[in-house]
Amino acid sequence: MKVVILAGGFGTRLAEETDIRPKPMIEIGGKPILWHIMKQYSHFGFNEFIICLGYKGYFIKEYFANYFLHQSDLTINLKDNSREVHSSDAENWKITLVDTGLTAMTGGRIRSIQNYIGDEPFLLTYGDGLSDVNILDLLEKHKKSGKKCTVTGVRPQGRFGLMKVNHNNEVLHFAEKKDEDNSLINGGFFVCEPSIFDFIKSSETIWEKEPLENLAKEGSLNLYFHTGFWKPMDSLKDKMDLNELWNTGKADWQIWK
Repeated sequence: MKVVILAGGFGTRLAEETDIRPKPMIEIGGKPILWHIMKQYSHFGFNEFIICLGYKGYFIKEYFANYFLHQSDLTINLKDNSREVHSSDAENWKITLVDTGLTAMTGGRIRSIQNYIGDEPFLLTYGDGLSDVNILDLLEKHKKSGKKCTVTGVRPQGRFGLMKVNHNNEVLHFAEKKDEDNSLINGGFFVCEPSIFDFIKSSETIWEKEPLENLAKEGSLNLYFHTGFWKPMDSLKDKMDLNELWNTGKADWQIWK
């Protein structure tokens, strides 16, 4: 089963980093966040990837084009330009890199890779979020549901505490947002049947809008509830937090270790 990764957005909220490189290439622990996401899927046996490129997509192409070289010990003879590979930590991955347009929306990017999917179900995620979602369990629950698509729902911890006050405007106590709000959000790990392409009409289609909304309206959208680690990288603080978790040995998404 193929894994589709959306990696073409501008990442404007991380402009300090994305002026130089695309968001999926921002490093966590010395490796692009895209690599971490792929390692998660690979841990569960999914090693064939389709990466939807857009903004500065050539960075991602060059990274994987030279991946074997960068992961290997080499002896280079400059006299005859010969190379001897001594050892390599290259991954057992097959990667299709597809230019899906600079300004295409998420749905449009998915639509662009339909020919690479064919008539098979596929896994789908974003190139900027880390989690310890059990992909095999997600896939099993999707198959049992018989639905056209399964979305992973998460309850992220609120960024700010909530103040509880009385009628005299006296602060009674502080509460974490997650304790006050039980609503779920899209955690970004999907299983899709090929029929979902029928719900994407153009390159301007936003996957999270009409396609998912219409799938839900007709009862074809299944929920997989994830209670473990989940964190997107939406800001410079998120990047710093993820690096801190990695550097202190608390990277719960590193299930492959």
